[in-house]
Amino acid sequence: MSYRIVVDSCGELSQEMKASGHFVTASLAIDVDDYHIIDDETFDQKEFLEKVAASPNGPKSSCPSPETYREAYHCAEEHVYAVTLSAELSGSYNSAVLGKNLYHEEYGEKDIYVFNSRSASIGETLISMKIAECEEQGMEFQQIVKTVEAYIEGQNTFFLLETLETLRKNGRLTGLKAVVATALNIKPVMGATPEGTICQLGQARGMKKALIKLADEVAAKTVQAEEKILAISHCNCPSRAQDLKKMMLERMNPKDVIVLDTAGISSMYASDGGVIVVI
Repeated sequence: MSYRIVVDSCGELSQEMKASGHFVTASLAIDVDDYHIIDDETFDQKEFLEKVAASPNGPKSSCPSPETYREAYHCAEEHVYAVTLSAELSGSYNSAVLGKNLYHEEYGEKDIYVFNSRSASIGETLISMKIAECEEQGMEFQQIVKTVEAYIEGQNTFFLLETLETLRKNGRLTGLKAVVATALNIKPVMGATPEGTICQLGQARGMKKALIKLADEVAAKTVQAEEKILAISHCNCPSRAQDLKKMMLERMNPKDVIVLDTAGISSMYASDGGVIVVI
């Protein structure tokens, strides 16, 4: 059966995924003051991070329109799936669902399903890979939906921030708390709730201790690691990502490990020096 997987641009696509022909991206947009960015192949991470650092305001994102999703669904493939970042963090999921409704109104019936990742970044990557795996195994459409929804239920997302500035600028953290944390070199270890909201799991003073804390949190919350793929994305810190990979492999034996650089929207969330882990 032919299939297409539409991934919003918070999800990183590997070169292999791009080359397969099964994956397309629905781009979000980012604004830093009057600097407007489309999160596609033209995204310049270095320039973006410089703009964010220089601005007193937090970057703002806007999700793909329902019409963008509708047109992404309009293809020759018989099965179409969308994977969006957490509905608790963005309107991308709702937009993708509206796009599905618009498609049916304009073009008629087709097997289309929208997955709320309840995650972001490389969490969306793993979900997209799972869909493709199920399709290649020849599963029926509804069986794939059920299998991937169960996969999402068992997925865990973690991240570690170098800086709290973006959270402070976006009003998610008081200025005083951010200043104190920065002064004390405190690094928060964060995670996602089952609903896809952000929560703090712990903290440590200094990045080295925080990475150990993060690795311990991931290992403690992971069951049957040998059956899972460990995914790490990083924002402008490849050596940190490799250090974390080494720590994780000392604690568990996953069936595979992938490491990718963050795209635009996930760079906005992770900020310069941030790392994201999903398993």
